[in-house]
Amino acid sequence: MARYTKEHKQVTRQRIIERAGHRFKQDGIDGSGISTLMSDAGLTNGAFYAHFESKDDLVANVVADQLRTQVKKYGTLRPGREGLEDFVREYLSPEHRDNPGDGCPSAALLDEVGRCGDGTKDAYTDGARAIVEELAARLAPEDPQSARGKAVGLFTMAVGTLQLSRALSDRKFSDEVLEKGIENALAFMR
Repeated sequence: MARYTKEHKQVTRQRIIERAGHRFKQDGIDGSGISTLMSDAGLTNGAFYAHFESKDDLVANVVADQLRTQVKKYGTLRPGREGLEDFVREYLSPEHRDNPGDGCPSAALLDEVGRCGDGTKDAYTDGARAIVEELAARLAPEDPQSARGKAVGLFTMAVGTLQLSRALSDRKFSDEVLEKGIENALAFMR
């Protein structure tokens, strides 16, 4: 039996998490079996349990990783409200709508996360809290706590708008929802 270094195991585990994140957002948590997830990572089913206790364990790790990655991306935005405007325009873009596997885990998985166990809900809660804190810090850098309510509103407005736009079969209507979502979010931020 081959022995791998701790670093190799961690790299493999991270590859599984990243590939599963894409697959979950594309096909849903319930629509993604272990066999498919491991195949996406270039591994056999048997290797799964060397990295995770269960699919629920994987889901909780994926949710935490996806939200951490999202918060890190906010660091690449312009400072302050200008960066928030960039965020809103990118988040509510047709490209984001049309590529859920590469996008926000909230818009893609929120309904399923609500039906998951405590480990996944805890991971989601921590990640959502970090997002709200980042948005609040951009809304009011001198006193982020004062902007917390507005940050929650902005986050929920963006996620809900994107979810609605993805659910519509009429592309013109979907585009209108995105455009009005941007207008409303920018007005809300003022």
